[in-house]
Amino acid sequence: MARISSTLTKNPLSTAKVDALVVGVGSSAGKLVLAPGADDVDKAFKKRLLGALTALGATGKAGEVTKVATLGATAAPTLVAVGLGERPAKGDRWSAETLRRAIGAAARQLDGSRRIATSLALANGDDSAADVSAVVEGAVLGGYRFGRYRSTTKPSVESVAVVVGNPRDKAVKAAYDRGRVVADAVVLCRDLVNTAPADLYPALLAQAAVDACTAVGLKVEVLDEKALRKGGFGGVLGVGQGSTHPPRVARITYSSGRGAKARVHLVGKGITFDSGGLALKPAQSMEWMKSDMGGAAAVLSTMTAIGALQPDVDIVAWIACAENMPSGTAIRPSDVLTIKGGKTVEVLNPDAEGRLVMADCIAAAGEEKPDYIVDVATLTGAQLVALGSRVYGVMANDDELRDSIVAAAGVAGEQGWPMPLPAELRKSLESDVADIANIGDRNGGMLTAGLFLQEFVPDGVKWAHLDVAGPAFNNGEPHGYTPKGGTGVPIRTLVEWLTSLGE
Repeated sequence: MARISSTLTKNPLSTAKVDALVVGVGSSAGKLVLAPGADDVDKAFKKRLLGALTALGATGKAGEVTKVATLGATAAPTLVAVGLGERPAKGDRWSAETLRRAIGAAARQLDGSRRIATSLALANGDDSAADVSAVVEGAVLGGYRFGRYRSTTKPSVESVAVVVGNPRDKAVKAAYDRGRVVADAVVLCRDLVNTAPADLYPALLAQAAVDACTAVGLKVEVLDEKALRKGGFGGVLGVGQGSTHPPRVARITYSSGRGAKARVHLVGKGITFDSGGLALKPAQSMEWMKSDMGGAAAVLSTMTAIGALQPDVDIVAWIACAENMPSGTAIRPSDVLTIKGGKTVEVLNPDAEGRLVMADCIAAAGEEKPDYIVDVATLTGAQLVALGSRVYGVMANDDELRDSIVAAAGVAGEQGWPMPLPAELRKSLESDVADIANIGDRNGGMLTAGLFLQEFVPDGVKWAHLDVAGPAFNNGEPHGYTPKGGTGVPIRTLVEWLTSLGE
């Protein structure tokens, strides 16, 4: 898909030769106020901008978008004022996430405007690195469109100019570069998740990892069905055996080469389509199951960002790719699979397949004795029931690790929430014939899935599990910088956490 280009500039917003300008507005004591950075535009409007926006119904509410024709007052024909919410008290600031959502909301509604410029990076009155990064991310992500299967598309945002005080400032430039890298990784993930499953079966998802990650200098090894059989990946093979498209595992390696401060393995669930297998899902529940590879897409896209940012951490990513289909060769309820490392699993429900492919790769990661294993999966419907469609669950065998990932989510502008792994729920996973069953008590299903995965983590390795079943795919209305469809969650969290490990 086409990527939105971006630049930094110090030129006054009012002189920008673009199709639309984006400024911030807020509210104070019930009145509309302009955010810093919009002064030159207001001057071009002969100090009548607030009056014009108020007349059009603008209130400054967060995310509210108001368009006004400039009638020649500026070089651009259209001005967009986007709400930031209540003006912060003296000494406080609008958060980076507020700015990210604001520019994203504006970009989403600017179809027909190919070039835009914004002063939102100055909304707090200075060149904050966090604000610059957030505005770049929000503009690129808000302007995202997936048009692969459309014969005709509306013109959409192609470029964004971000006004800052000093584009040559090293901190500003570094923040811009990082924001751009992260946004591009999220766009890659969205493209993969939105791709039709007929065009992204396991071999093609593995190839996508090869193409994207080798382009940034990473090493990628792909295990085909023969290599998987030789390596003992019984979970991946079992889930994939019902499909005409055989499974794959991609192993992606990044080496810092500078005395790494930590060794991390990431694991991503890549079920390219989940029909439920012989436990066939209802038709409506299948409509968005092309997104069941959202964890794998997020992990491989994170690795592209890591290749560009080069943190002092050694990272290996495992992408477990399989298609869960019903057929005469599909796994049956009561089948027993042998996971890598030798543990056996009784398959009580073939629709609880993601944890089977994840178990293989978690066990494979554990054999290399890393400091951390972090897995990402669209794993359970119970996550949606517990936390909704925008908040993902974070479970771990180490409280400090869990809390550090939740904190990274907060910094990055994503919503992770700490969840427990209650030991008493483990009993429900007991099997009469194997080491463990693949499902347990329905109540607390997100937690029992986490407990299942924990069984395959070796002693002494810190492990975290991110269940992103809802947040990885937006089935509702677009909001902020988030479109309908693939979202790219939790790439920004992972990049923040991994780079912080290397600092």
